[in-house]
Amino acid sequence: MTRPPPARVFLLLAAAALAASSCAQNAPRVRVLPPALPPAAYEPAPPGAAPAPTPLPAPTLAATAAGLEIARLARTLVGAPYREGGALPDGFDCSGLVNYVFARQGVAVPRDVRRQALAGEPVDRADVAPGDLVFFATTGLGPTHVGIAVGEGRFIHAPKSGDVVRVESMSAAYWASRFVTARRVSGSEPGIRQ
Repeated sequence: MTRPPPARVFLLLAAAALAASSCAQNAPRVRVLPPALPPAAYEPAPPGAAPAPTPLPAPTLAATAAGLEIARLARTLVGAPYREGGALPDGFDCSGLVNYVFARQGVAVPRDVRRQALAGEPVDRADVAPGDLVFFATTGLGPTHVGIAVGEGRFIHAPKSGDVVRVESMSAAYWASRFVTARRVSGSEPGIRQ
């Protein structure tokens, strides 16, 4: 009989502990994900090619079950078209994508980027985990663009007109130089309804 890898054992024990807690009744189920693909698997498809599904990385200690579920749901929307003012799978803008994904998890977040950047609790860039919101200054000072972290320094977002929802690296020169803040939204903060 072969023994499961130590990381998988840890995840199974963590899932069992979560299920045993009194809060587990309202928490999403924890699913063990397959190992992450190498970074080359995340490279964008050539222009005109259909985007390939982007796997989520294995959970880290900082990842929560809710954050992993938010990241998983965001991943299912990769390839959806960008649409200014869009907040449905037939077309998203950046804040509409965030609004849609969090609403599917029973967490109401503001509809616009600047108010989303005030929701939840601040997170240090080094501590960003799957499900956290990441904000960038793309067209001025302060947060003007938002995405959802999926782990390993990557995030999912609706970039611009004529493009599709996709995965990007926060360490890419463009995004790294425009990073403003990150927030963790659980739905229990004042002004946020569940």
